[in-house]
Amino acid sequence: MKVTIDNVELILSHPLKGDVEWIGQSESIRQLLACWLVLSDEDFPLVPRIIGHPGIGKTTLAIAAALSRGQDVYVMQCTSDTRPEDLLVTPVLSEQGKISYHASPLLSAVLTGSVGILDEGNRMSEKSWASLAGLFDNRRTVESVVAGITIKAHKEFRAAVTMNEDSSTFEIPDYIMSRLQPGIQIPFPDREDELKILKYNIPFSSEEVLDLCIDFLQKAHSLDLPYSIRDGLNVMRYSLKLSQADKKVQSEKIFRQAISQILGEEALDLENLSTKRKLSGENLPSMNLGDFFFTDDDQLNPDSDENDL
Repeated sequence: MKVTIDNVELILSHPLKGDVEWIGQSESIRQLLACWLVLSDEDFPLVPRIIGHPGIGKTTLAIAAALSRGQDVYVMQCTSDTRPEDLLVTPVLSEQGKISYHASPLLSAVLTGSVGILDEGNRMSEKSWASLAGLFDNRRTVESVVAGITIKAHKEFRAAVTMNEDSSTFEIPDYIMSRLQPGIQIPFPDREDELKILKYNIPFSSEEVLDLCIDFLQKAHSLDLPYSIRDGLNVMRYSLKLSQADKKVQSEKIFRQAISQILGEEALDLENLSTKRKLSGENLPSMNLGDFFFTDDDQLNPDSDENDL
């Protein structure tokens, strides 16, 4: 598909194909859909941050919400190497020496009134984020320096940004964070919902492997360990393949082997791993200097709420 803006022809990306279902945690999808509502001609949709551990289903949530609105979905994978032009328009030189302009998945969503998802957005640098500032506020416009055009977003354009909770990310500047509101936190699912998700994704699994996986994941969640549904699905798939290759070995032994090879040997003893993480300070809340000397409600504490009055 092609569109022409100010005499510049843009070749659009292809939307995501296939059905995606969001199972359980109805509050998360309700909050996301609320962000995308427009209440009057003077109103504009919000661009929320979907936050959670890797593999917990942040992108799945955004895709499912978009499909429930009957809109196409475009997913833009963000990395530390993503440049401003990657987010908008990329020039491509053909064999005949002619330059064609290709719109990114995000810009294709902007032009067609679809949903654009910036996946793992906090892996991008500030320079790349700066190019999107006008798109994610009330201006709803974006400028491509490469193509020399300014584009006004389609009125049905919606966007969301997924963000992982890990250390391998950039800190997003405040002027961008103020545009990516609100934050929608995706918690780990309860046992019933998680079991439904596992069955939905691997309907051919044996009940024994399902039980082993759900027990492992729920114990990990209870110990505040970051093993996700994606981890569980990978372990299940490998376990089932190993079982098919050698049907004489017990499922529990194969499942432990799969955990060891996929998640590491430390994952075989979750309680010990949790203790090590706590001793290393990985799960400690952030603290200010005053927290070491004063209680939270002490008036002498420089970080006390009372000092904000």
